[in-house]
Amino acid sequence: MAALDYTPAIAVLPLVSFVIALFAGRFLPKKGAFAGIIATAGSLVLSAWTALAVAGGATTNTRLYTFAATGGFDLHLGVLIDPLAALMLLIVSLVSFLVHVFSLGFMNDENETGIPRYYAGLGLFTASMLGFVMADNLFMAFMFFEMVGFCSWLLIGHWFKRDAPASAAKKAFLVTRFGDYFLLVGLVGILATFGTASFAGQGSFPALAEAALSGNLVGLTTFGLSPAGWFSILGLLVLGGVIGKSAQFPLHTWLPDAMEGPTPVSALIHAATMVAAGVYLVARMYGFYALLPTVLAVIAFVGGFTALFAASMAVVKRDIKQVLAYSTISQYGYMTLALGAGGYTAAVFHLMTHAFFKALLFLGAGSVIIATHHTQDMWDLGGLKERLPTTYWTFVVASLALAGIFPFAGFWSKDEVLYEALSAGLSSPVILIAYAFGLIAVFVTGFYTLRMVLLTFHGEPRSDAARNAHGVGWSVKAPLVVLGVLAVVAGFVNMLPVAEVLNLDITYLEHWLAHGVGNATGEHYYELVEEFAGYGAASVSALLAAVVSLVVALAGAGLAYALYSGRSPRSHTDRLGALKPLLMHNYYQDEYQVWLANGTTRIARAVGTFDNGVVDGVVNGVSSISLFSGDRIKRLQTGLVTNYAALLSLGLVVLLVAFGLLGGWF
Repeated sequence: MAALDYTPAIAVLPLVSFVIALFAGRFLPKKGAFAGIIATAGSLVLSAWTALAVAGGATTNTRLYTFAATGGFDLHLGVLIDPLAALMLLIVSLVSFLVHVFSLGFMNDENETGIPRYYAGLGLFTASMLGFVMADNLFMAFMFFEMVGFCSWLLIGHWFKRDAPASAAKKAFLVTRFGDYFLLVGLVGILATFGTASFAGQGSFPALAEAALSGNLVGLTTFGLSPAGWFSILGLLVLGGVIGKSAQFPLHTWLPDAMEGPTPVSALIHAATMVAAGVYLVARMYGFYALLPTVLAVIAFVGGFTALFAASMAVVKRDIKQVLAYSTISQYGYMTLALGAGGYTAAVFHLMTHAFFKALLFLGAGSVIIATHHTQDMWDLGGLKERLPTTYWTFVVASLALAGIFPFAGFWSKDEVLYEALSAGLSSPVILIAYAFGLIAVFVTGFYTLRMVLLTFHGEPRSDAARNAHGVGWSVKAPLVVLGVLAVVAGFVNMLPVAEVLNLDITYLEHWLAHGVGNATGEHYYELVEEFAGYGAASVSALLAAVVSLVVALAGAGLAYALYSGRSPRSHTDRLGALKPLLMHNYYQDEYQVWLANGTTRIARAVGTFDNGVVDGVVNGVSSISLFSGDRIKRLQTGLVTNYAALLSLGLVVLLVAFGLLGGWF
């Protein structure tokens, strides 16, 4: 049978490992770890087989189950496998497999009762993300979107008996749910407008929207607004969910706190699942966003601002995982910037390379944490270069990729993002500002990345934990080596500056994404962006953009080397003056959110008091009078004939007296 016939099994296998670990994990060797490793290895093999089939031209858009398909309304579950989905399946299954292997070494000292729950969570998390990737419509994607959020809550709060992880899990759940409300409203609006939530095909909502804006389709329900205006509202509503999941400003505050979870979980969340889901969703429905220039400008500005905003906070952090957390927010800002600038290939490219080097950075940080008995403060580290050579060299490779240094993977993808933003910025001042944000963030990224490497691995050990650091096992080293290789070579799939200079066709990823199912192709997306947003052929040099970016990154790294390369480095953040506490407290965003939450609580309590005291008081008062009157009247119903005769006689006497008095008045 064809490879694509087995694609549902890619998500089913980790789901099976979830069931096994949850119900039988405590009876198995390593408490369910091997079930997860075998399952994700199977998913990886099937994903590779699927990618090979897609490379040969095979795609599928298969309906699995139909809820409703009558009267112009379609609601179903289905599988969409095209180049974008095939690439993402490969990334998710690979990173998840390596995280499962790494967990063998990281979770050794975990309480045995918690290990089956941990591996069950990893399995469900992986299955949810894989299901999300292959969903062929927004309704199905939303279902898995919520499952991904639930799994992140479960894994971030793995050590739920501690206050910090429990609080972090709750915060992640609530903040992302806030964004998901907008996504849900957008989903309902799309179904009400188009009658379908399908991503690809002639009857999909992007195709119908394109036809409506081109004047080839009339009769859509736009609730009194122009089609362009209403579609923009729908796009912004869906974007609300994306901003929450991908931790973009202002819904990014949950991600740094999420570092309270186990470090392998952090690697999975940041590299291939939770945070990647939002960016992937925009790429998945890019045929819709490419029609909306205003929404694209908003996406680009949010991405560019987030890239710089998050990077600035990483400069002062002491916790190695906190630095990586703000780095993740910043890097997904670059992807969002690329999507807003019309750089579909650049965004997917950076999504891929980032998955490899960010997973490597987190797993490298996990190796340091294991070796130093759970020390994460970089000022308590140092001198680990000789003690952890494998961790050091792979971490350096990932750091150079993150900083965008030639020739590592991040150099090629980040520079393509900035190239696309600069090209589009020539037609849009908003995107040009976003490009400026992104370029400044390159300098800051180079600075905090090398600062992190120097403080963690170089100089003299600055604590007993660093001096007594021990080696790590094969289950820790093997994933680092695999990801280290990918952090070097993954960028070679789309070398745009070299292609321009040598006039060679070496933009393999662009060719890979150019084809797909129906209207869901990279080639078609670029046509739409050019037609509706006006981002035409670039008039700037890709090589020049790359050189500028590289020089800026090297300048940032050079400043960090000058400040922190001593054997006993000093903290230079005091030089920031009043800016230091601002950055240390993350621009006081959590305080603002608490203030807003407290204000909302006070308003809710006031409304509740009014509702209970006034609205319910009036209703309850009327009912109390009725009940009291009824209670008194029912006492007259004794069932005794003599009592009724007495009451009739008394009533007659009262009437006679009344008429007598009235007669006297008249």
